[in-house]
Amino acid sequence: MKIVVTPSPATLGAVVQGVDLRALDEVAFAAIEDAFHDHAVLVFPEQHLDDLEQAAFGHRFGRFERGMGNLGDATVWPISNVQANGLLADPTGPLAAVLAGNQEWHTDSSYHEVGAKVSVLSARVVSSSGGETEWADMRAAYDALDAADRALIEGRDAAHSIVYSQRKVGAGADFWTEADKASMEAVRHPLVLVHPVTRRRALYVGRHAHAVSGLDAHTSSALVDRLNAFAGQPPRVFTHRWEPGDLAVWDNRCVLHRGRPWPMDEPRVLRHTRIAGDGPNSWAVVTQP
Repeated sequence: MKIVVTPSPATLGAVVQGVDLRALDEVAFAAIEDAFHDHAVLVFPEQHLDDLEQAAFGHRFGRFERGMGNLGDATVWPISNVQANGLLADPTGPLAAVLAGNQEWHTDSSYHEVGAKVSVLSARVVSSSGGETEWADMRAAYDALDAADRALIEGRDAAHSIVYSQRKVGAGADFWTEADKASMEAVRHPLVLVHPVTRRRALYVGRHAHAVSGLDAHTSSALVDRLNAFAGQPPRVFTHRWEPGDLAVWDNRCVLHRGRPWPMDEPRVLRHTRIAGDGPNSWAVVTQP
C-alpha cells in the first residue's frame, strides 16, 4: 500500500490516495495521522465505507462523542435533508434550520465543556450542484493576525452555545427539548488554543461563540464576526466538492468548517462520526464500533 498525499493549494487540506480505509495496519494509520496533523483536513476519494467501516476508522482517532437528543450513543449520524421516512424535509421546517446552521462557520461541539477532537464525514448521495464543504485554517488565521489583534484576544475567552447560534438562523426555543437545553448551558473556551500535538496556536471561534470576556455585547459580536470572516479568506480555505464514496476527516481543534447550500428539492445524504476531545469529558463514550 503506497499512500500518496497531495496537499491543496490552500494552507490546509490534502487529498489522500492509494489507501483502503478498511484495511489499515499500524504503519499506514501512523502515516495518515502524521498527514492529519500537518494538513488538518484529509479527503479520501472513492472509499464507499458503510456505517460500521466509517465508525471503525473514526474510532482509531479516539473515543466517540455522544450525540444530543435521539442520537444517543450512535456512532454515525445523518446530515441530510432526507427524513427517516424517506421524504425530503420541509425547507421551512426545523431540520432545514439545522442545515442552515451548518452553513455558517463553526467547529463541532465547541458548545460542550470539551470540544470535539475529530470529525469524519462521508458522502452517500450528492446534489447536482452546491453542497460543498469548506474548511478554514485557524492556525494560519492566527499567524496572519496583526500585533494589535493578537494583543486584543490574548487571555480572553468566549461563551459557546448551540442554542444561541441556532436562534440566529431561526430555530427558536421550541426547537429544543428541555433536556437538550439543560445539557447545553453556555460553556467558555479561550479565543486561542495551543494544539496538543503540533503546539501551533489557533483561533477558536465560529458561530457558537459570543460574549467575549471583558467586552460589551456589541464589541464582542463584532470581534467574533470579524475573526470568523478573516479566517474564511483565501488562502486559508479548502473546498471539497463531494462525490459519492468520498470521506473527509478534520481536526476541530484548529479548523472551522461549513456546508454550502444546495437545491433543497434534491436529496443530499452525508454520514457523520464525531470523536470526543481528549481527557475528562462527559460527552465521550466507550462504545465500540
